[in-house]
Amino acid sequence: MEKFKAFLKRKNIILSAKRYGIDALGAMAQGLFASLLIGTIVSTIGTQFGIELLVTIGNYAKAAVGPAMAISIGYALQTPPLVLFSLAAVGAAANELGGAGGPLAVLVVTIFAAEFGKAVSKETKIDIIVTPFVTIFIGAGLSLWWAPAIGAAASAVGNAIMWATELQPFFMGIVVSVLVGIALTLPISSAAICAALNLTGLAGGAALAGCCAQMVGFAVLSFKENGWGGFFAQGIGTSMLQMGNIVKNPRIWLPAILSSAVTGPVATCIFKMQMNGAAVSSGMGTCGLVGQIGLYTGWLNDIADGSKTAITSVDWLGMILVCFVLPGVLTWAFGMLLRKLNWIKENDLKLNL
Repeated sequence: MEKFKAFLKRKNIILSAKRYGIDALGAMAQGLFASLLIGTIVSTIGTQFGIELLVTIGNYAKAAVGPAMAISIGYALQTPPLVLFSLAAVGAAANELGGAGGPLAVLVVTIFAAEFGKAVSKETKIDIIVTPFVTIFIGAGLSLWWAPAIGAAASAVGNAIMWATELQPFFMGIVVSVLVGIALTLPISSAAICAALNLTGLAGGAALAGCCAQMVGFAVLSFKENGWGGFFAQGIGTSMLQMGNIVKNPRIWLPAILSSAVTGPVATCIFKMQMNGAAVSSGMGTCGLVGQIGLYTGWLNDIADGSKTAITSVDWLGMILVCFVLPGVLTWAFGMLLRKLNWIKENDLKLNL
């Protein structure tokens, strides 16, 4: 056993929830952003302005989503170069065979393929052949074996959440908004979770509302301490910056969480806000305005398939209120109450920017 532990240590194979559930998942979201999301944005711009070149470029970027996710995961797992490059084939296989739940299949399969590849890396004199062969063989083999089932399971969970939200938009609006919003601020990836579950429709709209409540909420709540720099860093960057302060005083999280509990059902019950763009956009909030671009792309998709006739003023009003105005106003109001109760003290929200 000691020899095995020493071998794992030498190969930098760390069996931990942090490495697989935080590092790998977070990296996968970056891979999604650098392929599917940016491709969707570029192709949407091309379609709207009639620029065929942008449509073509965007489609190429979207087509690379499987390899991009796998290589990002491999990078997070600190794989040697040959393993990292071989993961492109693994990602393509897992994503294709995983169907709608492809991102989750890519995550699981890539972790196994990467760790096996690391185990054999530089152990033979023909490393140039052995390492890519083992990585791709394990990855492609597991994709054929596991990916369809993983994808189906992820889709089933996502569909169940979306069905429940359609059935009970008020209560599920609260639940989805609060939980996905919390995931956005935690050091895990809400975007990757939404992508893995293919969370769209009303549930996707609730998820977006929750993420916006966290980002815009913390940006407004901490403006006194952090000024405009902190406002933009959190508002269009990430509320994860507050995680250190939350550990010190968890009560500072309450205003944003309470806001998400309000904006979620406002999105689902009043504005019927649906995220029918890329599922990953549901978990992006206002980061680079990707969530709002995804919402707009979804409207265009709905118009194209005939389920929506046009983008209305109510659609725009819903986006502005749910994504920007309500999160700021509500979080500020809840924050004022907590400051009066002395639950939030001066500099509790201060960032070292």
